[in-house]
Amino acid sequence: MQDIGKQISKKSNSSFYYAFSLLPDAKRDAMNTVYAFCRNTDDIVDEGNDEITYKYEKLRHWRFELERGLKGNSEHQLLNKLAVIIQKFNIPLEPFFELIKGVEMDLEINRYDSFEDLLKYCYRVASTVGLMCVEIFGYKNPSARNYAVNLGLAMQLTNILRDVKKDAANGRIYLPREDFVNFNYTEKELFESKYNSNFFNLMNYQAGRANDFFIKADDSLDYDDKPSLFAARAMQHIYFKLLKRLEEKKFDVFNNDINVTKFEKVGISLGVWAKYRLVY
Repeated sequence: MQDIGKQISKKSNSSFYYAFSLLPDAKRDAMNTVYAFCRNTDDIVDEGNDEITYKYEKLRHWRFELERGLKGNSEHQLLNKLAVIIQKFNIPLEPFFELIKGVEMDLEINRYDSFEDLLKYCYRVASTVGLMCVEIFGYKNPSARNYAVNLGLAMQLTNILRDVKKDAANGRIYLPREDFVNFNYTEKELFESKYNSNFFNLMNYQAGRANDFFIKADDSLDYDDKPSLFAARAMQHIYFKLLKRLEEKKFDVFNNDINVTKFEKVGISLGVWAKYRLVY
């Protein structure tokens, strides 16, 4: 039977799958398990038409099962296996529980007043994942954790830009309310998929923020850690390409399906792997 973590990772067609498919077996298996945990946690909120109160209960139960899994007693095979991975790679527990808090925010908040408020959400749902993964990849310098945090923020902000239309259709707006005011674009216009110069300026401003976090991530990464973090670097290149593609399309997400193709993801992942294997 195929490992459940690998099944979930492959089925998702996520950039993560292509980025860590070239890892050594033990690390790839660990990454598949961590990704499956993150995917399942997110799906509790995002999938189905369950009442919010029921989703709260499912999330509470999932947190309880994670605690049981850390003792090897969960009813979920995935969580018991995750505990083995956590111990094997000495992954801190805090990011796993912070991720659950971040997902829970989607049940409580569908609007963010300020960028600082949004960053808290982005840290919980994305930087936490980076902090889990970096322990599996391995590193020599503590600055690698800062790299993981900043890359997570950059990637999540890029996701938000790509998914503006889809999120609005689900009643969620992640772009800060203060920026709507600053760029004279309204929530009503967003819900009506109105593309104009104000929307472009609003999105371009957010893209600048994402780009700044990509730069901060680069600045945090020590030369000695690049080879072991090649999978993270592949993810960085894939998401940076997505950001550049959004810019090329002038952020018209209402009339374009803007993404990075499977072929491009494979090519980027292979290219980064080959670079660090041959050069370092």
